Amino acid sequence: MKKFDKERVLLGLAAPLLAIVVAFLVTALVLTATGKEPFNAFSIMFDYGSKSDSQVYIVNKATTYYLAGIAVAIGFRMNLFNIGVDGQYRLAAFFAAALGGALTLPGPVQIPLIILCAMLVGAMWAGIAGLLKVTRGVSEVVSTIMLNAIATAIIGYLLQQGRLGHLDQAGTKVSTKPIPESSRFFEFPTQPAPVWGFIVIAVIVGVAYWFTLARTRFGFDLRTVGQSGSAAQASGVNVKKMVITSMLISGAAAGLVGMPTLLNDSHEYSGDFPVGIGFTGIAIALLGRNHPVGIALGALLWAFLERGSGQLEFQGYDKEIVGVIQGVIVLCVVIAYEVVRRYGLKRQQRQVGAKLAAQARANGTGNNGNGNTDKQEVSA
Repeated sequence: MKKFDKERVLLGLAAPLLAIVVAFLVTALVLTATGKEPFNAFSIMFDYGSKSDSQVYIVNKATTYYLAGIAVAIGFRMNLFNIGVDGQYRLAAFFAAALGGALTLPGPVQIPLIILCAMLVGAMWAGIAGLLKVTRGVSEVVSTIMLNAIATAIIGYLLQQGRLGHLDQAGTKVSTKPIPESSRFFEFPTQPAPVWGFIVIAVIVGVAYWFTLARTRFGFDLRTVGQSGSAAQASGVNVKKMVITSMLISGAAAGLVGMPTLLNDSHEYSGDFPVGIGFTGIAIALLGRNHPVGIALGALLWAFLERGSGQLEFQGYDKEIVGVIQGVIVLCVVIAYEVVRRYGLKRQQRQVGAKLAAQARANGTGNNGNGNTDKQEVSA
């Protein structure tokens, strides 16, 4: 068992906390420069975010953000920048919604089919980028950005009346056919609004992510390839296979991002389906250091900031100030991680140097003792 290193844990917590504190300080300076009271703005956000209805909103919103963060983190652990989570989850949600609206099976059968469809579509869409990387050397950043645009075009083409689109009774909105009530996900009966039951799936995904990376050979190989592909290949790991596999898993996790909204809220896919969650997942994965607990805290923080922005507008503040906070957090967290990393390296070097010096002193004392003993024996 590894010895618990208190200082190492504190270093791990220092970077995100430092980034958040600096972000709020910078935001306070920005508000002060524009003639606004910063502490009053923060007070409004915290008061509004602590209300019961806001807490439900934050938990529900954080569920989707958490799944997006996990999807991005899987790629990060392999040193892959899967920027295509946004297109993967939207395309997956669209086809899953179309399938759910077309079927009339019992809920216990249809719900798993909808979720499985979303995971398969997300995995296949992300797998294209992985295949291009290992066969043609195309950067996953470039390919996933292009795949995002293609996914948007596919959805726009198919989401039309006469194809997979369905015109509502008012004749004002085109969407997929609504999912039957029997195939909608359960909810926790909290007040004043229910908490989406898909949070249970999110927790399961987080546990599976942690267990796979920390307790399996596949997770060890994945982390090894992410740290050094050449060293992993020299040790017998098939790097190309790991790249494709990790992209497939990341895409499957991305396919789950739209499921809380689809199965617990909208029950259909239309033009107002949430967009941009995949890019939010990048920031949350960075803030959480690719750890499932850290990602969960980052998702809650992001949802809280978004909730607070709605009330700021009614109090005379620009709600875009929350965007400033979020942007500064992302910038600060990268800088803070680098500062903490360098400090950790210096700390390790000092520890190693101290151990070597202590060992050298011990060996020197032992040699002196042996030398004295030998002289005594010769004299005798």
